[in-house]
Amino acid sequence: MHKARLEAFSDGVLAIIITIMVLELHVPSGDKLGALRPLLPVFFTYLLSFVYVGIYWNNHHHMLHAAKRVSGGVLWANLHLLFWLSLFPFVTGWMGENSFRPTPSALYGFVLMMAGVAYWILAHALIAVEGHESILAKALGKDRKGVISVLLYAVAIPLAFVYRWAAEAIYVLVALIWLVPDRRIEKLLQSV
Repeated sequence: MHKARLEAFSDGVLAIIITIMVLELHVPSGDKLGALRPLLPVFFTYLLSFVYVGIYWNNHHHMLHAAKRVSGGVLWANLHLLFWLSLFPFVTGWMGENSFRPTPSALYGFVLMMAGVAYWILAHALIAVEGHESILAKALGKDRKGVISVLLYAVAIPLAFVYRWAAEAIYVLVALIWLVPDRRIEKLLQSV
């Protein structure tokens, strides 16, 4: 199967996710800068989630650029990823509205972790279609960055109930790790 429809559908879903998240930023009543203060937690969670969606979009784009075709399994794996990403607006809003309280922060980490697992599943579904000698398989290698990210989320989830700011710091750290786009796929594509 061709990958164009999967790419277009995924791009549309990610655009909708970002739109829904920004709708959680409500205009404050009042015209003073102090009126923005209660919105800071919501804005910071929106910013973090926006960065995460951008990271997923960027890496998803690169991964699909390296793939030549998709299968039914890839379509389902992609929907699995989009399911977890579609929960970003909910957990973003809940965490922001509750000023990073433990339970919303832990659920935010759980959704991040599951999105990371779903991305790994999608990558391996694509490798199954493309083959273990494909550009994608070579570029991902053992995907240490992906595995480390999921492990960090797994640490942050229970940490949110003890030291919630440490959990939040881990979420930011993982985003920073991924903020620079993964160049492995680009390098291999240029060498072909």
